Amino acid sequence: MNLLPATADLAEAMAVAHAQAFEGAWDRAAFEEVLAAPEVFGFVALGQDPAGLVICRAVADEAEVLTIAVAPASRRRGVARALMAAALDRIRLCAAREVFLEVDAANVAAIGLYDSLGFKRVGVRKGYYDRGAAGRADALLMRLDLEPKAL
Repeated sequence: MNLLPATADLAEAMAVAHAQAFEGAWDRAAFEEVLAAPEVFGFVALGQDPAGLVICRAVADEAEVLTIAVAPASRRRGVARALMAAALDRIRLCAAREVFLEVDAANVAAIGLYDSLGFKRVGVRKGYYDRGAAGRADALLMRLDLEPKAL
């Protein structure tokens, strides 16, 4: 697995991985648009196929994980942990003091990963995710407090 910086050139690969992970996934144009913002960055995990991605935004002393996705065939292989480690290292370089993310309250594997990285549950967004005919799902709001990494 290779981790590469997320760029518009990789937007199609990111869209493929995202579509494998989520209903209502971001398309190529959505990745190109979000990556055009100067405060947005991320990483793409590539193997034989796009394995996963993480996209973040850092502004002032806060950062947010906008999306993280791992293709089903690449799950339980450390891809999400590697993506989050790379993202958190970059976030520290941005001098952020806290990182936020939302995660589906039913996604036990992702919650376990975030717990192991030191994220704390700080709230619930009721009905945050639209599951179409399945209704709406709650999101846990999680925060990681951190010290910036010296340059």
